[in-house]
Amino acid sequence: MYYHEQVISHSSHVPTLLVHGGAWAIPAAETRAHEAGVHSALEAGFGVLSRGGSALDAVEAAVVVLENDHTFDAGRGSFLTSDGRVQLDALLMDGGRMKAGGVACVERIQNPILAARLVLERSPHVYFVGAGAEAFAASHGMPLIDNCALVLERERARLTMAQSRQAAGLADETFSGRIDRDDKSPETAAEDIDAESTQLSHDTVGAVALDVHGNLAAGTSTGGTLNKTPGRVGDSSLIGCGCYADNASAAVSLTGWGEPIMKLVLGKWATDRVAAGSAPEFAAREAISYLFNRLGGHGGIILLGPDGRFGIAHNTPAMAWGLATPAGLESGLTI
Repeated sequence: MYYHEQVISHSSHVPTLLVHGGAWAIPAAETRAHEAGVHSALEAGFGVLSRGGSALDAVEAAVVVLENDHTFDAGRGSFLTSDGRVQLDALLMDGGRMKAGGVACVERIQNPILAARLVLERSPHVYFVGAGAEAFAASHGMPLIDNCALVLERERARLTMAQSRQAAGLADETFSGRIDRDDKSPETAAEDIDAESTQLSHDTVGAVALDVHGNLAAGTSTGGTLNKTPGRVGDSSLIGCGCYADNASAAVSLTGWGEPIMKLVLGKWATDRVAAGSAPEFAAREAISYLFNRLGGHGGIILLGPDGRFGIAHNTPAMAWGLATPAGLESGLTI
């Protein structure tokens, strides 16, 4: 299989787009903003598909909208590292050409998914990090910004609160609510999901798409976890972990605690189930069960097969999700 060769069907396909805006304990006060953000992403991405555009372009368009929405942990308004900076990760993957582009720990790029697209299309490499990723993007015409342009005062307040709770030894229940613990050392800390702590979090964004030509694509973008150690990279931008696409199996984007997802290479695990004959709906639920049963992990998944069948699942209190087909747009906060 060479990069320039497409793995496609010659029959027409029903264009389909799935997006997510993170899986966590989304408080009631945040639901309207999450639903509106997901709906805007669906409109942008499905607009591309409805005009006969590629799955890759549709995913990119949808994720850009989510990165530009301060509701979500991607782009401007993302969580801050322990030293008060924004570091962004993103991955974009073309399931027909089996090409991927990823960036991590970038601090001067407004939309990391656009930098990931540059890596995918214009580099023989797959992944760039930090200053090297920024230099590559700049060399291909992407403007670089000051990191302070990505920082919101809201996030400075969240960081201060998180560090005070961490110092008090309180555990993070952002993703699990009051249910269970995750296999992850707490980098944030909230005693419980109450009126004060519900303003502590938001999460990763992603999209998967199938175009009329039968091509699949996937993209995931994140600002990582609140109060993370500088240089930490989660699952979102790692191939086979938080994102994966292959026309011969499925396209997937995951969200939640990155460390358990990485250990299980959960994105590839889920697409392999589809390739082996499992319906995406079943494979999605199975993947989230595996995440929890094996490592106590919490998160969510959107999974799309080459025949247009799809699955959505999460074991967090909520997950912002959306679906667009020629029949219309649909979204929700739970499955």
